Amino acid sequence: MKRWLPSPWLSLALLCGWLLLAREFSTAQLLLGLLVALATPLLARPLRPTPGRLAHLPVLARLILRVGLHVLQSSLAVARGIVFARSRPPRAAFADIPIALRDEHALAALAMIVTVVPGTVWCELAPDRSVLRLHVFDLDDEAAFVERFRADYVDALKEIFE
Repeated sequence: MKRWLPSPWLSLALLCGWLLLAREFSTAQLLLGLLVALATPLLARPLRPTPGRLAHLPVLARLILRVGLHVLQSSLAVARGIVFARSRPPRAAFADIPIALRDEHALAALAMIVTVVPGTVWCELAPDRSVLRLHVFDLDDEAAFVERFRADYVDALKEIFE
């Protein structure tokens, strides 16, 4: 079964997406959707990384809630920084954050978190994966930011994936 249908949930999502985008439910669209839903995971199988191991689901739930809260807080902070830029310009800066993540899934999750949270941009990862360089929209205290970033994201991802 796994040989011909390696990702049944992905295939189902592709089929539903195809039918929604087609905006008609006909035999031809159903067959085309099935073809796409079955062929895409088979063709993409060599591109998929090895499956990651998720542990400590309560930590994952807390991380998701924390990221959602930080998205809201950062959105307001960036908006405030833009509106009041004349009276108090934002202090944009680069922050080097020592990280100890080695798992590629944890690093990918960290990259997604940094991308989602407004005001931060992933700039560079050291070749040995020991230091992450971020650009921060408004950085008051680099040491406090680094400590908070590590405690909020890096430590949680390390606990979940490693």
